[in-house]
Amino acid sequence: MFRNWRIGSVNGALLAAYFIPAWTMVAFNIMVAPVHGLYERPSVAVALFLSDQLQMSGMSTVRAAWLLALGRLTVVAFFAIYLALLAIPRTRKSGASDEALGIALAIGSLISFVSMVMASKVGEMAALRLHATELLLLLGAAVVLVTERPAAAPKTVEVANTAPLGLEQAELLHNR
Repeated sequence: MFRNWRIGSVNGALLAAYFIPAWTMVAFNIMVAPVHGLYERPSVAVALFLSDQLQMSGMSTVRAAWLLALGRLTVVAFFAIYLALLAIPRTRKSGASDEALGIALAIGSLISFVSMVMASKVGEMAALRLHATELLLLLGAAVVLVTERPAAAPKTVEVANTAPLGLEQAELLHNR
């Protein structure tokens, strides 16, 4: 059953199993109560950076929180598309689902990296560890995705037997 699963496919599925529920809950908490959701642990570094360093007003902070939630939901959507494409054996074997995974990894890495930098600027160590861990997970999957290419389909070429007949073969054909 698992003969045609590549390491990158399993790695991407495990990442999706983590990021889809975790980032969906964070995004929905931000959408329901933007200020309260932004000041929870996964986004507190962004909230502190926006309020302390950029000195944003309340409504601007809410807009930035919604933008963060939209970015997280975009990553979740691409991971879900990846899992849907991964369920089809033909696309899994050919590596056609890797594009959706690549987009999710790129956007997710960007969000995690910016959040990590913001956490280091405001001195929020727990958030820094969380975002650094997520960034390392995403970058590790990107390395596996880039280095592991899908196996090429074997090409069979039919070659006609045009070799001249040997003396023994010619005699066998003549005696028949």
